[in-house]
Amino acid sequence: MSSMSSYAPSASDKFAFGVWCVMNRGRDPFGDVTRRPIDALKAVRGLAERGAWGFEFHDNDIFPIGASAARVRRTMSELKKIMRDTGIRCCSGTTNLFYHPVFKDGAFTSNDPKVRAYAVQKVMNAIDLAAELGAQNFLFWGGREGAEVDFAKDPVVSAKRFRDALNFLCAYVRQNRYAMTFTIEPKPNEPRGDMYLPSVGNALAFIATLDKANQKMVGVNPEVAHIKMAGLNPYHEFAQAIEAGRLFELHLNDQKPVRYDQDLAFGSADLKECFFIVKLMVDHRFDGIKAFDCHPYRTEDEDGVWDFVERNMRTYKILEEKVHEANQNRELCALLEEIRAGDKAFDGLYRRFTPAAARKLKGIRFDPDRLARGRKLAYEKLDQLLTELLLGVR
Repeated sequence: MSSMSSYAPSASDKFAFGVWCVMNRGRDPFGDVTRRPIDALKAVRGLAERGAWGFEFHDNDIFPIGASAARVRRTMSELKKIMRDTGIRCCSGTTNLFYHPVFKDGAFTSNDPKVRAYAVQKVMNAIDLAAELGAQNFLFWGGREGAEVDFAKDPVVSAKRFRDALNFLCAYVRQNRYAMTFTIEPKPNEPRGDMYLPSVGNALAFIATLDKANQKMVGVNPEVAHIKMAGLNPYHEFAQAIEAGRLFELHLNDQKPVRYDQDLAFGSADLKECFFIVKLMVDHRFDGIKAFDCHPYRTEDEDGVWDFVERNMRTYKILEEKVHEANQNRELCALLEEIRAGDKAFDGLYRRFTPAAARKLKGIRFDPDRLARGRKLAYEKLDQLLTELLLGVR
C-alpha cells in the first residue's frame, strides 16, 4: 500500500480543471447561490497551489461580454503573471455560447444568420486569447445547439451550419499558425431537449465530414457524466475515441445514470466504472490532458471547494495504483490468459481481404457446437477477483 503522500499530483499526470468548476457557486435550477464568489484569477492560483498541472477557461469566466479592451489586457496580464509565478499552464480554452440570451436558440445552428455570425466572431476572439496563453486545445461544447421543437429546425441544415463554422475556424487557426487542436464535447441533452452530436460516435461521424485539411486537427473530449446521461458506458465511449485516434482530452467527473447532469466528483458514484476509465488510459498510454469538469457539492463553502479539487486528483491517483495492481496480479493475469487463449493460427485470417484469404476462410470446416463447449469463460470468478482487489481484501 502506498503512503498518503504518494497520491499527490505531479506535472506528468497532466491534471487540469476548468476554472468554472472552482468558480461554481452552488446555484441550481431550484435554488440560489450557496457560497461566495471565487474569481478566475484566484481560481487559477488556487489550482496551482494544490498541484494542478493546468486550467481550462471560457472567455467569459475571465471577463464579461462587452469588457473594454483595457480590461481584457489588464486581466490577461495578471493571468500570465500567475502562470509565470506558479508554473501552471493554460491547456484548453473555449467560448461561452450558451449563457447569454442571444444564444437561446443556438449559436452555430441558430436560425438567425446574425447570431451565427456573432458566434463565430466570438469564438475567433476566444481562440486568439487561448493562443496567447499557450493553450494546446480548444473545446466545442454545443450547449444550445439543438432543439425542443423539431418543426423549427431542419437537422440536416443545422449539421451543415455546424460544419461550416468548424471548417472556417480550423482555417482561421491554420492561417494564424496557432499550435492548437479542436475537440468536440458530446452531450445528449440539457440544456436543450435534444442536442446535436449527442455521443462519441455522432461526433466522430461528423468529424469525418469536415474538409480533409481539417479532419486531423479535430478530435473529441468525451465527458463521463454526459455519456451516462444517455445510459451508455464511458469505458466503451472513451475506447472508441482512442481506437479512432481522436481522443484529444478527457473530461472526468461522475454521474448516476440517466439523470440530469449532476457533475459529481470523479469516482463519487461508481468507483468500479471509474477504475476501468483509468485502466483504459494506463493500458493505452494516454498522455493527453486529464481535465476534471465537475462541481463541488452545493453544501460546500470555499474550504470545501478546495477539498473537492484535491479529491478528484487523489481519486484518480488511487485508481491508477489499483490498475497497476490488477495488471500485475497473478490470479487475474492467469485467469485472463486462460479466457483469452485460442489457436493463434486463426488470428488475422480476415485482417486484409485477398481472394486467396477469402478462399482459405471459406474452406475451413467449423463445428460450432464443439467451439461452444471448448472454452471456459470464468467471468464470475474474474469479476469477483477484481472486486476484492478494489475492496482491498486481495
